[in-house]
Amino acid sequence: MSTHTPQLAPAPEPRGAALPSQAASKVRVGLALVLAFVVLVAYLDRVNVSVLIAFPRFLEEMGLKGNPVGQGLLMTFFLISYGLGNVLLGPVGDRLGPRRAMSIALLTWAAPLLVAAHARSLSVLYASMFVLGAGEALHYPMQISLVKNWFPRQERGKANSTWLLGQMVGPALGMSCFTAVIAGYGWRSIYWVCAILSMVAIPLIWFVIRDKPEQHPWVNQAELDHIKRGLGADAAPKATGAQGGSTLRTYLELIKSPDFCCSAISFWASVSMWWAIMSWLPQYLRVARGFSWAKMGVFSTLPFVFGLVGLISAGVVADKLKRAAVINCVGLAGCATFLFLGAIVPNNYLCAALLCVALYFKGVSLPMAWTVLQAFIPAPKMGQAAGLQNGSSQLVGSLSPMLVGFLIRATGTYTAGLMYPVVFGFLGTACAYYLVTKKY
Repeated sequence: MSTHTPQLAPAPEPRGAALPSQAASKVRVGLALVLAFVVLVAYLDRVNVSVLIAFPRFLEEMGLKGNPVGQGLLMTFFLISYGLGNVLLGPVGDRLGPRRAMSIALLTWAAPLLVAAHARSLSVLYASMFVLGAGEALHYPMQISLVKNWFPRQERGKANSTWLLGQMVGPALGMSCFTAVIAGYGWRSIYWVCAILSMVAIPLIWFVIRDKPEQHPWVNQAELDHIKRGLGADAAPKATGAQGGSTLRTYLELIKSPDFCCSAISFWASVSMWWAIMSWLPQYLRVARGFSWAKMGVFSTLPFVFGLVGLISAGVVADKLKRAAVINCVGLAGCATFLFLGAIVPNNYLCAALLCVALYFKGVSLPMAWTVLQAFIPAPKMGQAAGLQNGSSQLVGSLSPMLVGFLIRATGTYTAGLMYPVVFGFLGTACAYYLVTKKY
C-alpha cells in the first residue's frame, strides 16, 4: 500500500516590496496611449458632421441646402443626448468600472454609425446622431476616472494631455482625410470608416486597461509603489469631500460647491467655443472666406495641429509649475481673444492663421480643466463629478452649433455667429480666474 503523499501546487506569492534595483514598469503610459486612441475614434465620429455640411451633394440629398439651422441641429442632437448621458450614466460607469463601461460604450455607438451610412432621410440621420451621443456619453467620464486611479497627482498634467491628444488628432485627421474620402467614395463611406475603427478599439481596451493598477498583471511592485505614493496627496479630499452617499446627494454636494460650479461654468465656455469651431469651421472657410474645397481641407486641419501643440506644451508646463488653474485661465482667454480677431480681420489667410492660434490656446486649456477638477474631487466620486461637468457642458455646448446657425441666418454674416462663442469664452475666463485664486 503506497504511503506517498501528493504534492500540492504552491500558492502564487503576492507582490511583495519592490527590490531596490527593480525598475518600475510603465503600464500607465500604455494605458494613456490607448485612451488617446479611443478619444481619437470618438472625435472622428463627430468631426464627420462638420465636413459633411460643407459638401454640397450631402446638403442636397438631405434637404439641408440653404438651411444653416438644420445643419447645426445635426451636431445639436448629438450633443443633447451626449450631455444628458454624461450626467445620467456617470454613476452607472462608476458601478460598472471604467473597463467594462468603455467596452459597452464602444459596442453601443457602432450601431448608429451603420444606420447613418444607410440614411435616406434627415429624420433618420438626426435619430442616429442622438443615439450616437448616448453611446459615447458612457465613455468620456471613465477616461477621467482612469487617470485619477492610475496617475500620481504630479503626473496628471502630462497624463491628461496625452489622452486628450485624440481630441485634437481626431479632427486634424478627419478634416483632411474625410475630405479626400468623400471626394473619392461619397459621403456615406465615412460612416463605415468610423464604425470599423470603433470596433477595433474594443480589444485594445479589454486587454490593456484595468480599473486600478493593482488589478493589472503587467504592473510590477515598483510601479505600484510609485503610483500609491503619488496618490497619497488625494487622501484628504477638499471641498466636495463626502466619500459615501447616494448619487443625488453627491450631485447636490457638487452643485453647492463654488469650486465645482466655477470649474463647470468655465468648461461650459470651453465646450461652447469648441463646438462652434468644430461644427462651422469647414463651411466658414469655404463660404465666408472663399477657400476652394482642397484649401478648405488644409486650413480646417491646421488649427487642430496647433491645438495638438498646445495640449503637449500645457501638460509639460503644468506638472512643473503645479498651477493648472492659471494655465486653464490663460488658455480660455487666449482662445476667445484670437477667435474674435480671426472673425473680424478682412484678410482670409490672416484669419486662418488667427484661428490656428485660437485653437492653440484651446489645446492649452483643455487638459488643465480636468487636472483642476482632479485636484479637489475624491476618487470614488470622480466619475460622477466628471460626468456632471462634461454632461452639463455638452448640454450647454449643444446650443452652440444651432445658435451660430441662427445668428448667421438672422444677420446674413458669419461674423455675428462667431460672436456667441467669443462672449461665452470671456465669461468662462472670469470663472476660471476664481479657481486661480484657490491655487489649484
